[in-house]
Amino acid sequence: MKILVIEDNQSVCEMIEMFFLKEGIEGRFVHDGQEGFNQFKAGTWDLMIVDWMLPGMDGVTLCRKIRQENSDIPIIMLTAKDSESDQVLGLEMGADDYVTKPFSPLALMARIKAVARRYQKNSQEGETKNLLQTKHLSINKETREVILDGKAVTNLTPKEFDLLSYLAQHQRQVFTREQLLERVWGYQFYGDERTVDVHVKRLRKKIGSTARPFLHTVWGVGYKFDESVESNEN
Repeated sequence: MKILVIEDNQSVCEMIEMFFLKEGIEGRFVHDGQEGFNQFKAGTWDLMIVDWMLPGMDGVTLCRKIRQENSDIPIIMLTAKDSESDQVLGLEMGADDYVTKPFSPLALMARIKAVARRYQKNSQEGETKNLLQTKHLSINKETREVILDGKAVTNLTPKEFDLLSYLAQHQRQVFTREQLLERVWGYQFYGDERTVDVHVKRLRKKIGSTARPFLHTVWGVGYKFDESVESNEN
């Protein structure tokens, strides 16, 4: 783990550095707010520890500027201010947690580990939410990439991707053409229901085969995605 510490008190930095060494953490220590912002921009960090009172740029301003960069880096703020309003201000400016001075190094390490775990969990949940994995397909809804048995499918239109993603997300569930128009094309779409038929036919040619059609017609109802059925459908 790489942590950027922006703290102007040398003794506090030395204390933190000692515990970083015990935990195997790589720390970079900066004593000025503006320089801390420059280091943030120049490097790649897993977490930042920012003091409230800093020369050059105070910690609250620094925290706000970091968040304006659209950065989701975890930030723990060190503060001698223990009033509720000050603590709320720090959190509102983008800090994830705060530690009030004087503090125990063990308490700080516990906060670091807790914040890091929380970010890791959120990141993993985000990746899981965006990635749809079936037996033969991997569909990334964020990058809009489709992998079929290890090979990229690069010729899908945007709406074909949306239709495939929706059906694959609801495996073996049958949808009428009207439901698919509503949920994939949107409430404002007034096209013919045959639009769904055309897109399904195209998808079958691009991702299916005679042995594995993936997209199946449920006669008299609509369509479903099912990898377990090994039959051809027209």
